Amino acid sequence: MNKVILVGNLARDPELRQTPQGTSVVRFTVAVSRRYSRDGQQQTDFISCTAWRSTAEFISRYFTKGSGIQLCGSIQTRSWDGQDGQRHYATEVVADEVSFNGPKSSNQSSGGGNYQGGGYQQPSSYQSAQASMPAPSNSGGSGLDGDFDSMGFADLDGSEDDLPF
Repeated sequence: MNKVILVGNLARDPELRQTPQGTSVVRFTVAVSRRYSRDGQQQTDFISCTAWRSTAEFISRYFTKGSGIQLCGSIQTRSWDGQDGQRHYATEVVADEVSFNGPKSSNQSSGGGNYQGGGYQQPSSYQSAQASMPAPSNSGGSGLDGDFDSMGFADLDGSEDDLPF
């Protein structure tokens, strides 16, 4: 299985181009922090990424240098003979699913969302669900001590006692 998940920030503005057949392609670099640090210094990897068609257009429209990004895709390698006669190799992540990560910026006018190749979808129920949730209390508890109905959850069939666990 070839699946990659990256969470990071764009290291530079995405570069949108068109193939001779008119297919959109965008190249961008994601800066990803490693889980560990060396000598107290956080290590960062700069991962070359590519996206095609409407995913490419989505990235070029809503993301700029420094934007937080989450993506799923696959690693692909390619090779070509350069003008110098040398064989060149490249390894990159081809992004299939892309979503925002981090605080909303001015170019993300419609808020958080995700893109999975079929069209940009803003989860409208997400914002309304957040608005209906009560504010967290400072009691130090888990917030689950009270009644579920007061937290915006409803008993599905009217009987909490029928749970199998």
